[in-house]
Amino acid sequence: MGRMQQKLQLVMQLAAVLMIGGSRLCEVSAGGYTGDTYWSPAHATFYGGDDASGTQGGACGYGNLYSQGYGTNTAALSTALFDEGLRCGACYQLICNQPRWCVPGAPVLTVTATNFCPPNWALPNDNGGWCNPPLQHFDLAVPAFIQLAQPIAGIVPVFYKRVPCERQGGLRFTINGNPWFLLVLITNVGGAGDVQQVSVMAEGTNWSWVPMQQNWGQNWQHQGNVLYGQTLSFKTTTSDGQTVVSNGVADSFWQFGQTFEGSQFSW
Repeated sequence: MGRMQQKLQLVMQLAAVLMIGGSRLCEVSAGGYTGDTYWSPAHATFYGGDDASGTQGGACGYGNLYSQGYGTNTAALSTALFDEGLRCGACYQLICNQPRWCVPGAPVLTVTATNFCPPNWALPNDNGGWCNPPLQHFDLAVPAFIQLAQPIAGIVPVFYKRVPCERQGGLRFTINGNPWFLLVLITNVGGAGDVQQVSVMAEGTNWSWVPMQQNWGQNWQHQGNVLYGQTLSFKTTTSDGQTVVSNGVADSFWQFGQTFEGSQFSW
């Protein structure tokens, strides 16, 4: 690619950033997550194999990303972005900012945070330690990365911003643990996407809301009252301060390992 072509592609990429800033993708209904109003610089790499099989599981606790509905447009976040798992489920838009390696006419890519990219203290930040603090970095599933850039690049600069997550159906609550320890995985979160607070209510709690604690990723725990055999309701709050209540989401006959669908956030 000639120098003039590279400059032209850079101009086109920057123009796309400006156009996207005012696009309908950043508009949400009243009370929903409004997303960032500006783009920030970061870098992106890729992992997990061509079929993204190596991205399954991960530090958010989502397990099988295909069956959970996240697909292959996913990212592992660096320490600076991951926030000890509280950014799990957040959605980001990325645009390539390296004309030499950007896929010509590449669309703005929307990805969901589903994993953690750990720091590599043995390597410098500018030569392999891409996820070291304080770098803002996205380690993308291969099928996501190749929508933006040529894999031969290895690493490319990008612009990114938070955007609302669009999900089908309601929040999903997968109940694990044992009668004395409740561990609830929350998935399919629309709007802001990243759960920050969860409370549970059941007959054993005198029908009052009892706060749950983050265990790891988006697994939330309750330890104390035995809630097995009781109808459960959940109150969920995301990072934008919005709260939804899923009343009676699990009836009194629920079993460990089951998933139940509740209410959903607006976006």
